[in-house]
Parts: sequence; C-alpha cells; structure tokens
Amino acid sequence: MLKKMILVCMMIIPMGLSAQKFGHINSAAIIPLMAEYTTAQSELEALEKQYGEEIKRMQDELTKKTEELEAQKATLPANILANREKELQELYSRMQQYYQEGQQHLQRASEEKMGALTTKLRAAIKEVGDAGGFVYILDATSGAPYISELLSTDVTEQVKAKLGIK
Repeated sequence: MLKKMILVCMMIIPMGLSAQKFGHINSAAIIPLMAEYTTAQSELEALEKQYGEEIKRMQDELTKKTEELEAQKATLPANILANREKELQELYSRMQQYYQEGQQHLQRASEEKMGALTTKLRAAIKEVGDAGGFVYILDATSGAPYISELLSTDVTEQVKAKLGIK
C-alpha cells in the first residue's frame, strides 16, 4: 500500500511541475522604448549640462585669476600675494565641492527617474504574470545564469503591450 502511494506521488508531482508556467523578459529591450525614459534622459542631460556650464565658468574664473596673479606676482607685496593665493585656493576648493555635490545630485536624480521606470515596468510584469498564470517571470538582463527558452515563455512583447509600447 505504501509503495503504491509513493508511486502515485512520484507520478503526480512531475505533472504538477510541468503545469507551472515560467516566463522571461528582456528589460533592456523595453526600458529605452518607454516614453518616460526619453523624458528622463532629456532631463538628466539638461541637468548635467547646467552643472557642466557652471563648472566651466568656475574653471575659467580660476584660470583668469591665476594668470592675473602670475602677471602681477613680481610687483605685489607679500601679504597681498598671500591673500590672493589663498583666494585662489578657496575658489579651487569651492569648485571641487560644487563638482562633487553636482555628481551626487545627478546620481540621486538618475536613481529617482530610473526607479520610477522600474516601478512601472514591474507593475506591467506583474499584470502579465497574473493574467498569464506564470509562477516566475525572470529578467534575462538581470544576470540570471540560465533561462531555458524551451521551458520558459518570452513575455517581453506582452509587457511592452501593457506599457503601450509598439
């Protein structure tokens, strides 16, 4: 009797596993096609340009003041020369600090904008998964070691459709 139950279980379990549906997507093929991606990229590029222009202005000011100091160096009293060198060092420090703060702000802005895209993509994946009865939908671009295309359904086009991407 016990042997028959084990035999029945061994036959039923594989049937249950084969009924499960697995899917995969390629998010790298989806995200750049999202309208929000283009907008986010444009906004990030504009922000980066603003920071770049301000850094350029600061560099130009530093270069100009350095050249002026070099030209007047021989004729300036020691205390004025020391003050101007100190001003140059402070300007250089402010420029470095501004650059670092700008990079941090750009990073946060990028994470925020891309995070919103990822959230929207995940919601679409969940909708496709729920509607299709999938157990898992893996992202092929996330470093999954192996995805069998024979045993897994590519739902990239379905997710694109949920997002309104043609």
